[in-house]
Amino acid sequence: MADAVIDRVRTYHDELTAIRRDIHANPELGLEEHRTAEIVARKLEAWGLEVHRGVGKTGVVGVLRNGDGPSVGLRADMDALAMEEQTNLPYSSRNPGRMHACGHDGHTTMLLGAAKYLSDTRNFRGTVNFIFQPGEEGAGGALAMLEDKLFERFPCDSVFGMHNRPGMPLGHYAIAPGLAMAGAAMFDIAITGKGGHGARPELSIDPVLVACHLGAALQSIISRNLPPQEPAVLSITRIQGGDAYNVIPQVATMAGTVRAFRNETMQLVETNMRRLASNIAAGFGAEATVAFNVAFAPLVNDVDHARDYADAAAELVGESQVDRKKEPANASEDFSFMLEKVPGAYILVGNGEDSAPVHHPAYNFNDSAIPFGSALYARLAERKLGKAG
Repeated sequence: MADAVIDRVRTYHDELTAIRRDIHANPELGLEEHRTAEIVARKLEAWGLEVHRGVGKTGVVGVLRNGDGPSVGLRADMDALAMEEQTNLPYSSRNPGRMHACGHDGHTTMLLGAAKYLSDTRNFRGTVNFIFQPGEEGAGGALAMLEDKLFERFPCDSVFGMHNRPGMPLGHYAIAPGLAMAGAAMFDIAITGKGGHGARPELSIDPVLVACHLGAALQSIISRNLPPQEPAVLSITRIQGGDAYNVIPQVATMAGTVRAFRNETMQLVETNMRRLASNIAAGFGAEATVAFNVAFAPLVNDVDHARDYADAAAELVGESQVDRKKEPANASEDFSFMLEKVPGAYILVGNGEDSAPVHHPAYNFNDSAIPFGSALYARLAERKLGKAG
C-alpha cells in the first residue's frame, strides 16, 4: 500500500517535530542560515548521505545513490522572514526581528524526513539530490545555487519543490499544470527636486508632489498599457520624503512590487515605469531614477511532471484529496529559476484549515503536515527512479 510510506514516516514523527521546532526557535534570514544548514548537514551525514555544504553560500545538497539510473532533485527552502513573532509558543523565535512565518522550517523538515525514509528503505534505483536552498524570500538563493553550478555538480533529470498552504485541509494537495505562480519585481524610485521652506514653494521643486503624480500615473501601466486579459499587479508600498512640517525635501523615494505571469509583461511594465518616472519628473523640473529588480521568474510547472506529482499524491491520500487544476497565484517563488533550467513541478500541501496565513505574525507551521510532505517527496522519488532491482 502506498500509504505505508506515510505510516513509515510517522514512526519518526517525534524526531522530525523536534527538529522543526528547534529550527523555528532559531530563525535565520536569507543567506545567513549557518546554524540551520549545519543541522541539515549533520542529520544527512548521520543517515549515510554524501553531504555538500556551502552551495550558493549557505545551501546544502545531500546525495543518495542506489545503483545506476536516472536522477531526481527534491528542493526545500530554509530561510525566515524579518518580522516579529506573535504566537507565544514555547518554541517561539529567540531571535528578535526574525520569524519563520512562511513555513520554511517545515519545508526543511519535510525534506529531511524524505531523506531519512529513502536512506532507510532505498526502494529506488538511481540518485536523489536533496537540495536545501537558502534565501528564498527575495535574497536570491536559487540563483546563488545555480551560479554555484548546482545542476552541473548535481545533475537532475527533474526537480520538485513544495510549499505548505494555510486554509487547505491536512492531507490535501493542489497543483497547477503549466503556469502556477507569478514572477515578481521590486522597484525603487528616487526623485530629486530642490528643497526649501514650506512657506515658499515657488523657490523649490517639490519631489513629494512629483511622487504623488507619479504614483497615480504608474497605475495606468496596468489599466492602459496591457490588454485586459493579461493579469498583472503594480503596488506602490512605500513613499517617503522629508522629516519636518515646514521643509520641502530635496529627495522623495517610492518603492513597491510588480507581479506578472510572463517575462514579456514584466519587461513592458519596467519600460513604461522608466518612461513615466523620467518624463513626469522632468515636467516638474525634477529628476527621477528607477531601480527595477526582477527577484522571481514566473513559475511554470512541466505538465507531465505535474501529473506525475499529482499521481504520487493520489496514491498516498486518494484522488478526492488532490486538486489537479489549481488556478495560478499572484504569489512568487524563486524555485521558478530552477524550473527554467530543469523540468519539474511545484505542489501545495495542506497546513490545516485553522492556520493563520503565511507572512503573518501568528503563523505557525502545522507539525501534523510533516508526514504528508515527507511521504510525497519520497513516493515521487520512488516513482521517478523506479524500483530497486
